[in-house]
Amino acid sequence: MKKIFSILIISILSLSLLAGYSEKSEKDNEIIIGVSPEPHEKLISLVIDDLKKEGIEVKTVTFTDYVQPNIALNDGELDANFFQHLPYLEDFVAKQNVKLISLGSVHVEPMALYSNKYNSLDEIPNNAEIVVPNDSVNGGRALILLEHNGLIKLKEGAGLSATEKDIVENPKNIKITALEAAGLPRVLDDVDGAVINGNYALEAGLNPVNDGLIIEDKDSPYANIVAVREGEENQEKFQKLLKALQSDKVRKFIEENYDGGVVPAF
Repeated sequence: MKKIFSILIISILSLSLLAGYSEKSEKDNEIIIGVSPEPHEKLISLVIDDLKKEGIEVKTVTFTDYVQPNIALNDGELDANFFQHLPYLEDFVAKQNVKLISLGSVHVEPMALYSNKYNSLDEIPNNAEIVVPNDSVNGGRALILLEHNGLIKLKEGAGLSATEKDIVENPKNIKITALEAAGLPRVLDDVDGAVINGNYALEAGLNPVNDGLIIEDKDSPYANIVAVREGEENQEKFQKLLKALQSDKVRKFIEENYDGGVVPAF
């Protein structure tokens, strides 16, 4: 897996995004928000002019990982972020002892299993290697997807934080390897399959509906949310931001542009 080692540079690149951008907005009419490139940044850009008409200036800072946006928000370098689903935020808050809270849900990005070598789940061979995200929530989410489609079985009660150690049945002797989520599309040529989060799949030109061998169903509980610091969720500028993101304009854009790779959650 010669490409896997390139994933180590992701965290370094993410840290560099904050260079020179170390102060949150002190203004009631300004929001500095951290986003993932796809689809979050695109959805924010869709409502910037609408919010400007309401007197709210929005500035975005783009991140390529799932850790730094929450650290930057908690440390006051951002006013809000928009990149994660609620289970991930709740897990992060519990483990890192930060005071962040969900402002509200915007969309779901269905997770899927992709392969550059096989065209169907039945073609996945014995002793195949499948890579999954290495954070506890998305890793568990990936394993649950594999379990729901008969590739593995997890021990009872493993829940959303399931790991490879919770696998109790593995009829094809599949090797599960956990890697940083952002790097998974880049190793598709080196493995038999990869379970990839929706935003990173979209950035790589993959659509879960058209390209996934298996995909989460429409009832996925992993709605992506806007997060702010606890105690600030009722500020007018944040309520206006959420209203703009939960508008008919955004719903229509999602439904017309993502072919099921992004689904409205409001």
